[in-house]
Amino acid sequence: MDFTLNADEREIQSLARDFARREIVPVAAEYDERAVFPHAVVEKARNLQLMNLGVPVEYEGSGLGALAIAVVAEELAWGCAGIAACILLNDLVALPLLLTGTSGQRAKYLSLLADGFGSYALTEPDAGSDAAAIGSLAARTAGGYRLTGRKTWISHAPEATFFVVFAKTDPAAGSRGISAFLVDRDLPGVSVAKPLPKTGQRASSAAEVTFTDVLLPREALLGAEGEGFTLAMRVFDRSRPMVAAFGVGVAQRALDEAVGYATRREAFGRKIKSHQGIGFKLAEMGMRAEAARLLTHKAAWQVDAGQPNTLEAAYAKAFAADSAMWAAIEAVQVFGGYGYSQEYPVEKLMRDAKVLQIYEGTSEIQRTIMVRQLTGG
Repeated sequence: MDFTLNADEREIQSLARDFARREIVPVAAEYDERAVFPHAVVEKARNLQLMNLGVPVEYEGSGLGALAIAVVAEELAWGCAGIAACILLNDLVALPLLLTGTSGQRAKYLSLLADGFGSYALTEPDAGSDAAAIGSLAARTAGGYRLTGRKTWISHAPEATFFVVFAKTDPAAGSRGISAFLVDRDLPGVSVAKPLPKTGQRASSAAEVTFTDVLLPREALLGAEGEGFTLAMRVFDRSRPMVAAFGVGVAQRALDEAVGYATRREAFGRKIKSHQGIGFKLAEMGMRAEAARLLTHKAAWQVDAGQPNTLEAAYAKAFAADSAMWAAIEAVQVFGGYGYSQEYPVEKLMRDAKVLQIYEGTSEIQRTIMVRQLTGG
């Protein structure tokens, strides 16, 4: 098995790496402190074709595969995981359209991503990890559907021009009664609340979205009725390598910052990198970052190869997220008191890393998936 990046992947990796260092790192702390969406940075990324990477060329995207997206995600998250999410989450929104959208749906909504944003609306106040427990309803009407429900922690809802919404068309059928819909932001009954306050990834917005008797035409249905839950799981298999790559980027940044500080800082008459207690932390950080990268690349490569990757995507997402959190905490420890200060970047890494263990399926849910895949149950 060869994970060597091809020429196109190396080229976009270099572009993303340069962009992260030149455009993201200098402003990351400011956007984090202000907790505002980084429109200026995002538009620069859009102009460099670092957005909509998985969207086909005919819809003004780059038409790249999952491995290329993972490579870009790692580089951008090295600069700031929150800003990376702002740039790349359109690719999450594009996935259900690419998997089950009609030609008309793709033409309309993928084109909207060219100069705008979409949003993926699955999570609800009482249904997070248990996605099958969503309460939003899409009742059939003479002309289509009447959508009612409330979603929460919906990334980029304040910026979105449309939503991919999951709701129950047959409440008695459990997960088999869930369907997916394309919902325009400007429809009567769609209401987006103000951005939710967050601990980390504060540049990336998330908000509650309420749907009150929103009338949808039949062509708003994405795929077939009852296939929404299966679609959501298929999307996660393809999106989790990207989220895992965010974890790799954070872990690598934590290592780089810790190595730099340990090489400069002296204690007891020598550089702290030479003290075993610190040196072993650096070694472990490097080992985990590389292991997470390999798991992530394999899971993404399987997507590109058309192979099932449910187990490998769960491995990658959980290990990379957990490793990012661990590495960020250890980086703070290497910095000592300075690590707890906002004057240095490692405390932000710690805050940004935490949500990687929560969204796109918690680390606990990933382990549940692993058990089911390993035991066939």
